[in-house]
Amino acid sequence: MISLLFRTLMISIILISMFFGVFYLLYDVPNAAAWSPLWENTYNGMPLGVIIVCGVFFISFVISLWWMISVKSKEFITLKYVKQLAEPDFTLKRNVSYPLRKALKETNELIETQRKSLQRLSNEKAEASDKIIQERIVAERQRLARELHDSVSQQLFAASMLLSSITEMDTPPENAKQILVQIEKLVQQAQLEMRALLLHLRPIALNNNTLAQGLKDLIFELKQKVNFDIEYEIEEIKLSKAEEDHLFRIAQEALSNTLRHAKATEVEMLLIERDNLAILRIQDNGRGFDMNEETNSTSYGLKNIAERAVEIGAKYKIVSVPGEGTIVEVKVPLNKEEKESEEGELSEKETGGAIDD
Repeated sequence: MISLLFRTLMISIILISMFFGVFYLLYDVPNAAAWSPLWENTYNGMPLGVIIVCGVFFISFVISLWWMISVKSKEFITLKYVKQLAEPDFTLKRNVSYPLRKALKETNELIETQRKSLQRLSNEKAEASDKIIQERIVAERQRLARELHDSVSQQLFAASMLLSSITEMDTPPENAKQILVQIEKLVQQAQLEMRALLLHLRPIALNNNTLAQGLKDLIFELKQKVNFDIEYEIEEIKLSKAEEDHLFRIAQEALSNTLRHAKATEVEMLLIERDNLAILRIQDNGRGFDMNEETNSTSYGLKNIAERAVEIGAKYKIVSVPGEGTIVEVKVPLNKEEKESEEGELSEKETGGAIDD
């Protein structure tokens, strides 16, 4: 209603200005002879000038009302056809012009094509995701089977053969004691291998916890099962869900490798924030290994660490020296700019026993 009155007022001002402008052009300047009829001549006691102004205002109101009704009508028609276009059973048997009917038909066909394409892409994405998950499951099962066969199975077989030699042969007591010591070591090593595999299979425990709390729980669990000291310094750091999950898995992988291969007596874990970086570092005092002669199982673990670090745009470094232990370090930028600048860097092996990304 306010907009209607505003339009009426504006049109009235324009028309009155035009009327008096023409009057001014005809009679030059206002004078009693020229302008006096506007208030001297009356109709039913009302001056002619007032009648003209009221008439102009009425005409302006009619024009404004017609204009508003016309605009609203067009908006209503447009909205109606847009709603009809969105209906699945939309047909163009309407009382509309041919150009509009053609445009609506083309738009409807385009929307339908886009809808089908979107549905197809969604299905393909779901199928591809399922395929990738299945491939990863199969690959992990094959790896676990290979690990069990190459480590636990062979160790238990060796222990079984040694036990058979005791029961089937007339062995002197001193020799039997040595064999039992060997059997004990084999069984302990097999147990350690199983713990490492179970650690690797442990699900991510971050559903309702932060990365810091998850790592503390993991360390507490390990302290109950292994015979080496674990020192740690863990800070609460705000990270994305993906970053927390990947860092947790990297920690699992590094600890699993330490359990299975390092023969360490001390392990140190750090999760700290320095210089706008989240730094995860795991260090042991184990036997280490030659980076150029790493075993298949060690290589697989290092590859997992590298892949997970790259996926979250982090830099990683693995340093190992035979007889001096191993260090795994991952640095995650805490802002987007640093992540984007570092995502393009590729990992490379350094001579002298280090992998630095």
